[in-house]
Amino acid sequence: MEKILRSSLLCCIVFLLISNFYGSVEAGKRRIEITDDLDDVEDNEEDESWKTWGSKAAAPEFDPPPDFSNMGFDQIQEEMAKRTFAPVVGFVKLLLGVQRTKDMVVDIAMKWTKVLRTGGLGVRFMAVDRSTVMFNMQNGKEVTELREFVLRQEEAYEVKIGKQEFRRPGDPPLDDVVDKLKQSKGDEDGDGNSENDVTKDEL
Repeated sequence: MEKILRSSLLCCIVFLLISNFYGSVEAGKRRIEITDDLDDVEDNEEDESWKTWGSKAAAPEFDPPPDFSNMGFDQIQEEMAKRTFAPVVGFVKLLLGVQRTKDMVVDIAMKWTKVLRTGGLGVRFMAVDRSTVMFNMQNGKEVTELREFVLRQEEAYEVKIGKQEFRRPGDPPLDDVVDKLKQSKGDEDGDGNSENDVTKDEL
């Protein structure tokens, strides 16, 4: 009798283990199905960009040039600069009459490059001589932002892009400043011919 009870108990335990294992396998096979039709789902966190994600972007609309007949020369140049996508090369004239080493000019160029790259502008500045820094910008559309940045720097005097020269309002032309510096240098030396020309101080 005891053997019968043991065998039946053993059979019950084996049966329970098998059914338990089979149930866990079935539970692992069960999956929750989510339909692709989510039009009736209300989600207040979805924005328009999420709803259009994955769809093809629409072709940009043609942006016709503005009416130039009522604009001044500076306004026309500003509008044309906004539509320029080609790389832009230009020069920044540093304040004249300030004694600088070549390392100081290289530091200025590196500082400006790092600041503008941090701001997302692809610009590279390079020292040319002790009073000139050259820049190369990949996207000409951002040239206005570059110009405004440079003219806010205390070391900069003038930005030259192509044949255009930009200075802070009220600043005299660069040639006048150079002439004034030559004149004051000539007065210090006792004659008008200064050997240390401020414009030829190359690195």
